[in-house]
Amino acid sequence: MDRHAKTASSTFTGPGSLAARRPFLTAFALSLGAAVSLGLTRFSYALLLPPMRADLGWSYFLSGAMNTGNALGYLLGALATPALMRRYGAQAALVGGALLASLFMLLSGFVVDAGLLIGQRILAGIASAFIFISGGLLAARLGLLHPDRSGLLLGIYYGGTGMGIAASALLVPLAMDGAAAHGAAHAWQWAWVALAALCLLATLVMLKPARQVDGAPSKAGGQGGFSVKPFGFGLAGYLMFGVGYIGYMTFVIALLREQGMAAATITLFYAMLGLAVMASSRIWARMLDRYRGGQAMAILNGLLGVATILPALTSAPALMFVSGGMFGAIFLSVVAPTTALVRHNLPQHAWSAGISAFTIVFALGQIVGPSVIGWIADGPGGLQRGLVFSALALFAGALLASRQRPLA
Repeated sequence: MDRHAKTASSTFTGPGSLAARRPFLTAFALSLGAAVSLGLTRFSYALLLPPMRADLGWSYFLSGAMNTGNALGYLLGALATPALMRRYGAQAALVGGALLASLFMLLSGFVVDAGLLIGQRILAGIASAFIFISGGLLAARLGLLHPDRSGLLLGIYYGGTGMGIAASALLVPLAMDGAAAHGAAHAWQWAWVALAALCLLATLVMLKPARQVDGAPSKAGGQGGFSVKPFGFGLAGYLMFGVGYIGYMTFVIALLREQGMAAATITLFYAMLGLAVMASSRIWARMLDRYRGGQAMAILNGLLGVATILPALTSAPALMFVSGGMFGAIFLSVVAPTTALVRHNLPQHAWSAGISAFTIVFALGQIVGPSVIGWIADGPGGLQRGLVFSALALFAGALLASRQRPLA
């Protein structure tokens, strides 16, 4: 690490830094990265899938392939992020990724060709990985400054995804109503542009606070200190989580529309899901600090499987809201135990490699999930049968994660 990096590191982590004085404010600023990376860039697509499918004549397989493309990009970005952070630092990866995500979201509002749209989703996925991994590393380092609050600070970071989901639930219908009022040919394009503007605004807000956490490359950077084999069950459980959860987040809004739920009620449903994600940072914080193995991931995967299978069994509105509330309160909290597992069991210099490994298997699961579930939904049983597959994947993930033991 050069002299400038050492000076910056001591400034970031000193007692007078914002990260030391205002950990919750700093964590909230970092959580805007999660809001952009997942809440806006990825999960807003659930709201846009039905109008895009109706307008462009897509099958469910092609509709799911859009999120498969996004997950493929996420995998490519996850593979590149450790080297990116070693060369430029975590803050550059976070902010640069957020700016790129804003640009790619904007470009999605100007094309209708399926190939070009998948290309934009791939590029947005690459940028999302830059954001999410670097933001998770910064949140982990923030927790290092406040060890008694580290679980809650991690939860706040990941809970930022809920802000993005809730904002999408409100913004997408407003943008599409505005487009319809002006007679736009493809109303969904206005929503992409509006989401891109919100991504850019979030990037500007988090810019200064994010600089207050040490993002300099570690002296012992690289893959040293991390081995796949000791984390095998945790990685396998997380892979199945990626396969299972993404089906719900891709297709649940389409299912609600098929069942005849009113547009205003769907907005309320998705906003509630997003708010539940934000609340999850407090619900599960103690569990993240308590368990050093795969227990937390196993518990949350199992509960998530229950939430996912409910829409496949019933169309009762009250139970659908129960499903959405449970899902929102749980699904991003399955991500947090992976960072906690890495933080509990590895030296600090190996955190980046550990987080990246879990992110890679997460991306692999998400590549499989949307297209397979879309293919199932195109056949007999429709979307309900697709969600049964998602739930089974989550239950399998729970069993695998339960076998993960803490390292000596």
